Amino acid sequence: MIKSVLVANRGEIALRVIRGARELGIRSIAVFSEPDRRAPHVLHADEAYPIGPARAADSYLNIDRLLDVARRAGAHAVHPGYGFLAERADFADAVTAAGIVFVGPAAETIRAMGDKTEARRRMEAAGVPVVPGTSEPLASAREASGVANEVGFPVVLKAAAGGGGKGMRVVRRPEEVPGGFNAAMREAEAAFGDGRVYVERFLDRPRHIEVQLFGDSHGNIVHLYERECSIQRRHQKLIEEAPSALLGEEERHSMGAAAVRAARAVSYVGAGTVEFLYQDGEFFFLEMNTRLQVEHPVTEMVTGVDLVEWQFRVASGQALPMRQHEIPLEGHAIECRITSESPFDGFLPATGVVGELEIPGGPGVRWDGGIARGTEVGLHYDPLLGKLIAHGAGREAAVRRMKGALRELTVGGVSTSAPLLSLIMDEPDFRAGRISTRYLEEHPELFRAEVPAATRRALVAAAALLEHRAGPGRASPRIRRAATPLSRWARVGTATDSPRPNGR
Repeated sequence: MIKSVLVANRGEIALRVIRGARELGIRSIAVFSEPDRRAPHVLHADEAYPIGPARAADSYLNIDRLLDVARRAGAHAVHPGYGFLAERADFADAVTAAGIVFVGPAAETIRAMGDKTEARRRMEAAGVPVVPGTSEPLASAREASGVANEVGFPVVLKAAAGGGGKGMRVVRRPEEVPGGFNAAMREAEAAFGDGRVYVERFLDRPRHIEVQLFGDSHGNIVHLYERECSIQRRHQKLIEEAPSALLGEEERHSMGAAAVRAARAVSYVGAGTVEFLYQDGEFFFLEMNTRLQVEHPVTEMVTGVDLVEWQFRVASGQALPMRQHEIPLEGHAIECRITSESPFDGFLPATGVVGELEIPGGPGVRWDGGIARGTEVGLHYDPLLGKLIAHGAGREAAVRRMKGALRELTVGGVSTSAPLLSLIMDEPDFRAGRISTRYLEEHPELFRAEVPAATRRALVAAAALLEHRAGPGRASPRIRRAATPLSRWARVGTATDSPRPNGR
């Protein structure tokens, strides 16, 4: 078994890996940038080392600094988490070249599946269904137009080295192809340093369903069923659940088998995910993520498998603890991503210092978070603060449990996505499982939700009190607008706010 691990990440995933290491008696080594010096993952690790200033390029993305810490700390392994360097083949190569175990697939696997056109070619050869399109990068806008006409509109132009929705342009008419091609190419070059673009048929209302995979160095590969990730904003997932409410047993078996074929095509070792788009009874390969996913807890909740433990065991050379027929699927789990964003204000990023923090508990509720009271939330990194997960005997029970958990969750000092997620839990189409990747754009009413009268009164009262304490004309314009003279709360402080004999 691995004896020590450097966790090359931050936030909730770093804390998750540190806790998993502790369960196995593995010494954990954290790294931190200057703003993260008092972050929970730093405080919970056995050791922690500074790696530079806030800018990710100077800290969490600096391979030389990370390897220097690994050598000084005597790390036996490096766990990349997700994001940052997790899918960088050059990082996996550098770790291995330093004589350190990389907790993830081989660099050549990361490289092959990170190139979307190469991944398409391999999947076609393995008999995994792919969306109609090209498996070679396009040489020009003219070639893109020709292929688009053959495939049929609408199409999507995608970065060959892309991910996360970057370097993508949906094109609905022939005259839009040249502009879309050039825009996708520029964005791909800026985001990935690789301007190659290919084309696929665009599915208008697909569902995004992915399969969790695991392989070991002994040739064993299993899947741990599927997760539905259809509710997204700009290709970024907001809510995930396992299993999908859409699939029957036959489709579940077919999709799982296709994912295993995909993994065998690249001799996959470690945790990975094959993502599919599903529409009109068909599913198509989208991409493979060569790492642990943000949404892995829902799989853990329905299978009882600790995926981080499996990662450490496989990286240590052990065989998978279970065969395919031994992996259970029990109940239903939902995960909500709690991000530092203002969903009712165009998802603008939110900053601040976490004040009050109340974490839900109770049966079937789990919190994977990377914040504590006093945590400074800035703009340097991903806005994910934590993940709230609920498990129930069925989907309805899981949704009900999630509603209660979101009601209990309090993150003071920073705006979060939690209010929007609470509204979604009550929305009829979501409750009925009628969702797709266009769910949010098809439900604009969620962003115009009426604030309950009691909440409005409390907000007006708070605004009026702030206006009074700031003094005439000194409160912010937003506070002054809220504390309207038409409200009886605007008169607060005239008599009731005067000092009292007992000092209260």
